[in-house]
Amino acid sequence: MVEDHRMVEDHRMGGPSETDFRVPGARGVISGEYRYAMDEKGRLMVPAPIRRSIAGNLVVLTRAIDRCLWLFAPEEWKAVSGKLTGSSSLFLARDRMLGRRFLAPAQEIEIDRSGRIAIPPTLRDYAGLHKDCIVLGINSYVEVWDEEVYRAYELETDDQYKEAAEEIGGSITL
Repeated sequence: MVEDHRMVEDHRMGGPSETDFRVPGARGVISGEYRYAMDEKGRLMVPAPIRRSIAGNLVVLTRAIDRCLWLFAPEEWKAVSGKLTGSSSLFLARDRMLGRRFLAPAQEIEIDRSGRIAIPPTLRDYAGLHKDCIVLGINSYVEVWDEEVYRAYELETDDQYKEAAEEIGGSITL
């Protein structure tokens, strides 16, 4: 039997607004949507349930495909980057481009005692992070979005989301 555990966190407004679904003992499985304000030094809180799913206090942060950042636990980053580099050649333009845009910007970042990461300016600029941010736990990695950019993305992809749900829905029975 799977229990439904809800944890509500919204550290910008001080009240509940987001929900995180966790299964006890599911170390490594990351989920949840959180709203946090990034401070003037570029520091952003890593939600406690996400911190608990990461062994140690280091994470790897890099550019994502969409205008957001991807955060990985070091062991997950090693697997992802290893698959990419293991199947690439420096003689192929496409592989060099992926290396430059995904691997090169990656930075190992320490989670401080307060549970925050200091996001480097180059990565903040890439993702357009200002103050209000959305942190999304997605199975084995985390996305960090500027809140306005994320809300615009949701509106822009709403029809595609509905089509994908309809397509997948036919193969899933509850």
